[in-house]
Amino acid sequence: MQIDLFHHLSHDFSRRLTEKYSTSFSIAVKLLSPEIRQDIYNIYGFVRIADEIVDTFHDYPKEDLLDRFENDVFHAISYGISTNPVLNSFQQTKRKYRIEDELIHDFLSSMRMDLHKQSYNEREYHQYIYGSADAVGLMCLKVFVNGDDQEYEKLKASAMRLGSAFQKVNFLRDMNVDQEELNRNYFPGIHTSQMTSSDRANILDEIRLDFSIARKGIQQLPHSSRLGVMIAYRYYYKLLRRLERASLEQIKSQRIRIPDFKKIFIIVTSYLIYKLSIREEAW
Repeated sequence: MQIDLFHHLSHDFSRRLTEKYSTSFSIAVKLLSPEIRQDIYNIYGFVRIADEIVDTFHDYPKEDLLDRFENDVFHAISYGISTNPVLNSFQQTKRKYRIEDELIHDFLSSMRMDLHKQSYNEREYHQYIYGSADAVGLMCLKVFVNGDDQEYEKLKASAMRLGSAFQKVNFLRDMNVDQEELNRNYFPGIHTSQMTSSDRANILDEIRLDFSIARKGIQQLPHSSRLGVMIAYRYYYKLLRRLERASLEQIKSQRIRIPDFKKIFIIVTSYLIYKLSIREEAW
């Protein structure tokens, strides 16, 4: 059927979009089982486009575009198809795994905060992280557990902490860009130029706790997703260690990165850990 060709092209578009925007994430997705790989591409494509609207479409009416994007995604879900390839592939994954509408609303609510907010209090900070990271992690978890509600509830808390850890690492790594280019300060009460060593230590402690709780859930994931999630975990944990070793001035002025050869090392050692069934405490 011709419609199958359109669905295939939509999936291909979401995959290629993922590969273009995030090499590291694409590598982790490739190590998921083939039966769930495309669905994670579909979720990433949806999330990526919304993020691009608020972060890079500076010469265009961002709020109108985000409003249209939100309307279009729910129209796609309602009709079971969209002329937008990204939304067409996402709605298929959403319907297949019964991803809750609330998760989509929460994600888009956080994206909407980026349109106007320049600083966050404690409540807004946690609200933003939930929508922008935890909710996305929960969408992926729905795929990982094949829509099994019991398994989803069992792993929900650790999946949320993993999303929070990733997002907070991003906040710390991207502080300079967020402040200089986007005029945003995510950490409550902390301006980039005024961050102290004590501020950084408190943030790092918070992230370590998130990672510690998240790690316990990874070995309970189905084999179809465990290796890919482990690689993402270890990549971000390595970023955390680099942020720990970097000076305060380095964090304020540059984006801390993982060299390509170390990314390869993370992949290889993660594969060995997975194959040898090494306990998570030894990671």
